[in-house]
Amino acid sequence: MAKITKEDALRYHEGKRPGKIEVVPTKPYFTQTDLSLAYSPGVAEPCLEIKSNPQDAYKYTDKGNLVAVISNGTAVLGLGDIGPLAGKPVMEGKGLLFKIYGGIDVFDIEVDEKDPDKFVETVKAIAPTFGGINLEDIKAPECFLIENRLKEELDIPVMHDDQHGTAIISGAGLLNALEVAGKNISDVKVVVNGAGAAAISCARLYKSLGVKDENIVMLDSKGVISKSRPSLTPEKVEFATDRTDIITLADAIKGADVFLGLSKADVLTKDMVRSMAKDPIVFALANPKPEITYEDAMDSRPDVLISTGRSDYPNQINNVIGFPYIFRGALDTAATAINEEMKLAAVRAIADLAKQPVPEIVNKVYHVSKLSFGREYFIPKPVDPRLLTEVSAAVAKAAIDSGVARKTITDWDAYKEHLLEFMGRESKLTQQIFDTARTSVQRVVFAEGIHPSMMTAAVKAKEEGICQPILLGNDERIEKLAKELGLSLDGIEVINLRHDREASRRERYAKILTQKLQREGYTFEEVNDKMFERNYFSMMMVETGDADACITGLYTKYSNTIKVAKEVVGLQEGYKSFGAMHILNSKRGPVFIADTLINRRLDTDTLVDIARLSDNMVRFFNHVPVMAMVSYSNFGSDKGGSAGHVHDAVARLQEMYPDWIVDGEMQVNIALNKDVRDNKYPFSRLKGKDVNTLIFPCLNAANSSYKMLKAFDTDMEIIGPIQMGLNKPVHFIDFESSVQEILVVTAVAAIDAMVRNEMFCQLYR
Repeated sequence: MAKITKEDALRYHEGKRPGKIEVVPTKPYFTQTDLSLAYSPGVAEPCLEIKSNPQDAYKYTDKGNLVAVISNGTAVLGLGDIGPLAGKPVMEGKGLLFKIYGGIDVFDIEVDEKDPDKFVETVKAIAPTFGGINLEDIKAPECFLIENRLKEELDIPVMHDDQHGTAIISGAGLLNALEVAGKNISDVKVVVNGAGAAAISCARLYKSLGVKDENIVMLDSKGVISKSRPSLTPEKVEFATDRTDIITLADAIKGADVFLGLSKADVLTKDMVRSMAKDPIVFALANPKPEITYEDAMDSRPDVLISTGRSDYPNQINNVIGFPYIFRGALDTAATAINEEMKLAAVRAIADLAKQPVPEIVNKVYHVSKLSFGREYFIPKPVDPRLLTEVSAAVAKAAIDSGVARKTITDWDAYKEHLLEFMGRESKLTQQIFDTARTSVQRVVFAEGIHPSMMTAAVKAKEEGICQPILLGNDERIEKLAKELGLSLDGIEVINLRHDREASRRERYAKILTQKLQREGYTFEEVNDKMFERNYFSMMMVETGDADACITGLYTKYSNTIKVAKEVVGLQEGYKSFGAMHILNSKRGPVFIADTLINRRLDTDTLVDIARLSDNMVRFFNHVPVMAMVSYSNFGSDKGGSAGHVHDAVARLQEMYPDWIVDGEMQVNIALNKDVRDNKYPFSRLKGKDVNTLIFPCLNAANSSYKMLKAFDTDMEIIGPIQMGLNKPVHFIDFESSVQEILVVTAVAAIDAMVRNEMFCQLYR
């Protein structure tokens, strides 16, 4: 992890605009009508509805997605009592995490009040604004009183994350670490070093999970907390021991199975770790420096299972794994509280997730080939996208089952899909593509089967029922790579096109292709040599019906792949060109862009072909094309060069297809801004319509546009490239395509194969 300097941190927070969060409108506000609906007089209507039924606030306002992050700055992470104003950057940061991981809106509120009673009254007074309260960085023991009172007196979820967040994540880690160590939770001895809010909450949760009360020893700055010590707080009394033979940490930790540190750096020595039981579990969570460093713990003995709060070491215990999703589940059920059942549900969901196969994005972020459950990985990584659906759903279900939910969820698959769509991680479009591909499983050959991403996508496609994969490549290398990646090739055909046993197939393919190309100067010998190339062989598999579709492009230049595709499968009848499309799916809906891959320069004839192919493709995805032909010119203002080609193509398309909603040429901002376009060019066929299809005049413009948008909006879903215009389902991918992107193109290729199958067409005619 890069070293963070003071200068870097200050520069980041100041930037061009100070702070880390902002308020963004969610409704239109461009016209006078919009403003009249948003404020006076239109706003009176929802006000009156809420007055009649207060629960309608969840229907007409952001209350159901709004959390207050509230602090008085008395225990700011690692900094102590620095006051509410100095703690504001932390609260803004917490708000940012809520938004990016859970899609939850936040107001950070810093309260200049240390008196618990007055603090509670302040929070109660503003509570109607919010769907939930996240208490943050409030020192013990006041935090216990404050949280308990607010939970009793408010009818919305309240959680002090410093207590319960750490408890939930470390609780999940404890369950899994014990499983790795082969120990029973009811037998283990636990030493807790620290007696603040987090330590007390962790110890309480561990008891709920099965740790016996008599097996917990807690220490504070004065040593072991014993029943003989005077003036203990009620929280410390709960964990005071009657043992008199242990006084120091060194005494307490001898023979212990678990060490939980929520105290200060360097208090746990190597010798102390050596004195613990077999396969000791060490959670050293002091921040930023732990009670013992990862290196020292591992050096002390090889069987230690260690977690810290740091992201640069395995098994990070990070509250962001929990709180966004706990509140997400609570808000989505309009829960009146976050209770013990919901916390335990989060613990078990997080623990279970670590045992599942790890998504590619997680391995990529942490620069590893494969994470798997064990000593180095028993807590999910914070970037794991499955946390959103699995933890949120578990918490929501627990809220319903325990009786604190005011809204009920019955279709859990639909709820998870809604979360993915809401967060922009997946969309109904992607889900529809996958679901459609599953209806009739096609044989898809992956030309570059030896590539890790392509192999992973093929295995995942098989597991999800999207297609029946065929991997092309050296079988020994493929089997070795699969073993390294931890992938199962069961049920997946592997073809070594260079193997002697494939000689007859190569010769058969060569004869067929020679007959097709004999008037283009090719001899059988030349074509037979080409059958040793993966693209020729894989595309001939599709051409001859040995496979239904083909995926290629990771190792090959597009120019070569395009040439092979034209020679082997050829163009669809009635077209002189073929092209590729990308779908950019954002909150405003899908936008179809062409040609993003194939044609460098588009003359009038090519533009007409690309528009016709795009019309078919947009309808293929169940949308009515509203097509803008894009240029630097608007409606004939410049008829030279590429603008002239676009202008002529529009005229031809409108003559050929008078019912099409297509117009141009126009600048892209005019195409996408309906109000400006309708005002300046009221004669346009696009009047009153939102454009969903953009045809660019050259490859440079189309390719650069979609890649620029992709770079600026990382939440935008990109589907493609999608081939348009070839005779057979041969689909190309980018050399930089991720496993998920390959998987989506695979599903599109499978559907393409289905649509071309006469029986499928009859079924859906």
